[in-house]
Formats: sequence, C-alpha cells, structure tokens
Amino acid sequence: MAYQSEIRPSQIQGLLEKAQSKKYAKYLVKINIERARAFDRKSITFDFPVTALVGPNGGGKTTLLGAAACVYASVKPSLFFAKSGKFDASMKNWRFEYEVIDRQMRQNDSVRRTVKFKNLKWSREGLSREVVHIGVSRTVPLTERNDMKRFTGGKFEVPDDQIESLTDDAVEAIGKILDKDFSKFKSVTVDKKGGITIIAGQTSNGDAYSEFHFGAGESSIIRIVLALENVSENSLILIEEIENGLHPLATMRLVEYLIELAERRKLQAIFTTHSNDALTPLPDKAIWAAINGNLYQGKLDIASLRAIGGQVGSKLTIFVEDGFAKSWVEEALRNTSNIALDAIEVHALKGDGTAVRIHLDHNLDPSVKFPSVCLIDGDSKQNDDPKKLIFRLPGDMPETHIYDSVVATLDKSSGELAVAMLRPFEEEGRVRTVIESVGNTNRDAHVLFSQIGRQLNLTPEQRVKDAFLSIWARYYSGEVADIFAQFLALLPVERTDEEAGA
Repeated sequence: MAYQSEIRPSQIQGLLEKAQSKKYAKYLVKINIERARAFDRKSITFDFPVTALVGPNGGGKTTLLGAAACVYASVKPSLFFAKSGKFDASMKNWRFEYEVIDRQMRQNDSVRRTVKFKNLKWSREGLSREVVHIGVSRTVPLTERNDMKRFTGGKFEVPDDQIESLTDDAVEAIGKILDKDFSKFKSVTVDKKGGITIIAGQTSNGDAYSEFHFGAGESSIIRIVLALENVSENSLILIEEIENGLHPLATMRLVEYLIELAERRKLQAIFTTHSNDALTPLPDKAIWAAINGNLYQGKLDIASLRAIGGQVGSKLTIFVEDGFAKSWVEEALRNTSNIALDAIEVHALKGDGTAVRIHLDHNLDPSVKFPSVCLIDGDSKQNDDPKKLIFRLPGDMPETHIYDSVVATLDKSSGELAVAMLRPFEEEGRVRTVIESVGNTNRDAHVLFSQIGRQLNLTPEQRVKDAFLSIWARYYSGEVADIFAQFLALLPVERTDEEAGA
C-alpha cells in the first residue's frame, strides 16, 4: 500500500498562506536569474517554506541552490560557484536579483538585492541570516574519511564531559524518520576544539557501537536532525540530494520533518532531489523542475524529466495532464493496430498549463530529435491548436466521460466489467447496482472509481479505472481512432517481419 503523508492539508494550506502574506522575519521570496549557466532571464518563487528542486543531472538544480545562498553574507559564493581559471570563463556577467523578507532591515516591505560576478569577482551586499548547507559528503562512511581515522583503535577514549545525550526533540524526530528508538544514542566530541563529533549508539540488547558501524542513511539522518534542531529560527536550510542513502519511506518522512520544522521553528528549506518519494508530502507550488535552462513549477513525475529534456529513445512523446489521462491514452494505444508501442512514451504532468508549456518548450528545443504531442482534457481552459500539436481528448471531464460511456454499455458489458475488476462473472448484477448507485450520489468525479472500488470489497482504485478503460476501448473503437486521427502521421508504425529482418 502506498505511503500516505501524515502532513495534514490544513498544515500545507497554513504554510502556503503564511508564505503568500510574507509573515516571516526572514524569508527568500524570489530569485530572478538574469544569467547563470544555462539560465537566462528566468525566475523562481518560493511559495512554500519547503521547496524541492528536481531535474536531470546538469539541469541546474545546484545552480538554483547556490543562487539561494549567495544573497546571504554567511555563505561565500565560492562554496557553490568556485572559479577554476579559464575553465570557468562562462561565469562572466552572471547576475542574480532577489526579493527577500528581512524585518530587521525593513518592517513593511521586501528588501531588494543584486548579486553579480563581474571583473573576476563577486559583487554583493549580503544580508544577515543563518544558512546551513548540507552537502552530499554527509553520506561518506566515517571509515572512508581520512580525517576520522585517528579516532579509531582500541585505545581511543574521551572524557565523560565530552559525551552528551541527544535532546528529546532530536530523539523523537530521528525515531519518526527511521522507525527506531534513539533514546540511548550519544553525541561524542572527539577533538579538543569541539569541532568534530561522532555518534555513539546502542543495540536493543544494550551493546554499544560507534558511528563507524552506522549505515550511511542512519548517520546522515542523525546528523541532519542534530544540525537543524540547533539552528536559530528563520534560518535557511540547503540540502543536496536529500534522498542519498535513504529508504524511500525515510526520504518522505525527512521531508515531512522539514515541513514540521517550517511550522515549529519558522525555517525555510530548499533541497535538490531525483526522487518521487521526496515530492509526496509537498504541494504543487513547492516543486520546481530545472531542465535545459527552463524552470517549471508543479509536481512532475521524475520519470518524465528525461522526456522533457529530450533524453529518450522514443520516436514520439505524448504529454497529458494527469495519471488518469495517461492510463486512458495508453489503453487507446494498446487498442490501435500497427502502432509501435515501444517507440511511444506517455507522460503525466500534473496540470494542463504545465503539460502545454513543457510540450511547446520540448518542440522548440533544437537538441530534441523527435516531436511531442500534447493531449489536454476536454474541460481544459488551455487552447487546442493543431498547428502546435495540441489536441483535446473526447468529452468534458475524462473520468465522467469514461464512466458515462461504460454505463451506457452495461446491458452488454456488466459481466465483462465484473471480471475485469476481479469479481466473479455471476456478480454482474451487484457490480451494476454499485456502479449506478455511485453515479447517482457522487459529487466529485475524481473519486468515482475509488468509491466504486470501496463498495466492491475494497477493489483497488487503479484496477477499477483499468477495467472501465478496457471496456471503453472495446465498445468505442471509433473514439479510439478519433484521438489519434488528429496526429496519425506522427505515430510510429510497427515494422513487419520482413522490414525487421532487412
């Protein structure tokens, strides 16, 4: 069963409203990137206090993370943008413009700042804010770090006054993320200056063990939590590749912890990721994709990023609004003759505006070898335009159209539909009764199939959707053909045996 985030909708809405009304003492609101690497006159807004940056390798995620840091005096730009002689000549005339909340400087309005790289040096008037950067090196095991090897060996000891128990808040947070009791774990200061620590743990049997024997994920989570529990309120947290070394469930729980910190301690966090799991607890406005110099706001499936950037082997990419439209188009493709299905990819992009914009950018990208098509829902407010390869799916709302179409066939199809939903053929009467009853009482078409499944012995929602779509494709072959007639010439054709052997 898919993990359901424990962050309540009211928490998400409250934080969205707080960011919108700028009720923070310190907050990064917006960055205009006039020029930096692949970005040219692009903007990113931070509409939620926890922001995820996604995108392919080299897409610009770390550039955005570094840009967020550069406006603050506590971070040297070289931490993210070190210049290596002639090899970094492209840094010439980089420029970031910021809108920032800083109530110490200005009570009732935003502060504007510009950071630029000119004449081989950075020019800025940095603002005051605590910034914590958590890089990918956190997952390097202590046994592989040369600076830690001096703390190994049977004779290594530290005085008792250099050993501290973890705080209650830290123990609770780490335990929730990793599902384990950390109440007996200690933080051990191992150098005289107090700058180096290791963590000491204890098994359920009471056996002691040090961080040299921790898994990379366990060590990473403990250190992240200890760092964040000790920063001042209104700090900015920057995390690279948040999922490194973590189980998918731990990744989701870590993001939930960041959301909880945004509430409890007014922290702002920005992280990069290649993980869908990290996006699960976040609202659409908290997610930005950096792809080929473009920025897209909204929840994107990570698998779609390759297609958006043209990094696919398919001969046709079809962008749609959401998961149901994706299932619908894929079912229609399977019921179309002579189509090379393995040469077509369908990607759901969480909204009609996002789907249209990404499709248009995809086809304008000179590095993309094969075209894309965008299929928007019948009720979309976006404009369909055959010249731009933007077409409309049949009906109004997709779920309602498929439901109504299948209900119209129930005199013939109820038995088939029952079997497709893994119910006995003999239950066709009960299946029909449930389907019609749900249709009579349903107020939200997006949950139609979920409601039907719950009343049919908890049949999974996706199984119900797939059953309806298969019946629709069988009884409405004309509609199937009409969908692809709009761009028939672009559909890759399945090769014959003779052609394949040639």
